[in-house]
Amino acid sequence: MAGYVSNLALQPVRHSIQAVTVLERRVVVVVYAGAMALDITGPIEVFDTANRLLGPSGTPYRTDFVSADAPLVRTSSGVVIEAAPLEAGQGPIDTLLVPGGWSLHNALRDRALVSWIGRAAARSRRVASVCGGSFLLAEAGLLDGRRATTHWAYSEMMACRYPDVTVDAEPIFVWDGPFVTSAGVSTGIDMALALVEADHGAALALETARFLVLFLKRHGGQSQYSAVLDAQLADHPPIRAAQEWILDNLDNPLPVAEIARQANMSQRNFARVFRREVGTTPGQYVERTRIARARELLETTDLTIGQIAGRCGFAATETFFRSFGRTLGLTPKEYRHRFQVVSPSGLIDRHHERERSPV
Repeated sequence: MAGYVSNLALQPVRHSIQAVTVLERRVVVVVYAGAMALDITGPIEVFDTANRLLGPSGTPYRTDFVSADAPLVRTSSGVVIEAAPLEAGQGPIDTLLVPGGWSLHNALRDRALVSWIGRAAARSRRVASVCGGSFLLAEAGLLDGRRATTHWAYSEMMACRYPDVTVDAEPIFVWDGPFVTSAGVSTGIDMALALVEADHGAALALETARFLVLFLKRHGGQSQYSAVLDAQLADHPPIRAAQEWILDNLDNPLPVAEIARQANMSQRNFARVFRREVGTTPGQYVERTRIARARELLETTDLTIGQIAGRCGFAATETFFRSFGRTLGLTPKEYRHRFQVVSPSGLIDRHHERERSPV
């Protein structure tokens, strides 16, 4: 590999953002003061590891850091990154990477930075963001008419600020055309693995994940863990009590009239207040909660599909299949194949440890 790199340095590098075959894939990372270090280092460690596993016949990644705050940029955690000025990012780019960070509000007000990102995107084969980095892409107008994600805690804010963007708070990353947006922090690693898979195939992506001792290589459709549902627990005590009752009784039919009784409210008033507090109807909330529980069981147990359907309150396996496919675009079997968690001692069933769990 060292000999290959030495020879490569003596050869002219061909860049073409349209070409399939190139001598190297240029990754340009936009760094700004207060950006989150892991948003930056997570993806580039994936690219670096992939380089080391590629061998002499592969097309390696070359990472350039650029910043309006060059040459030394302090991240939110104090890690300092050496970067070149934005002007050094001229020319064709294979992957433009934009991180998030606690200082994002300052970056969004930097019109020169936002404008540069827009221009750089036009020179890029693809554009990727981590966490709040999607706000910078949206601010530059790059996500208008597209589907995107961001950290679940800021998805509503993003949807309000950028109404032309379809914000999906559920997936860990979303790929829409040449734009790939990922959710919170560590999901940038999952996104980078997906980029490696697109460039070099699944085998190298899996080997990269294994070398980095990642417990699981996650597909983009996987949820931003249970925080999405946890975040929907209402502040209004009767509604919150009803939600908690739903969680404890998922194996039952759960008609809206019965849920309303748990909140000591009329069905009509309950439905109105529930939608106001939670942002969805009681029926939709029940279905999403059933699917969330089913996903946990698919990931952590060896129960049959029919057993899982029953434990999650689906009247028939066919109903479970339709609801699951409509929500995730996968069959339960496909989901289990991708995401089932296996430990050295076998499948982990966390539900046996929950005293209040109906399963």
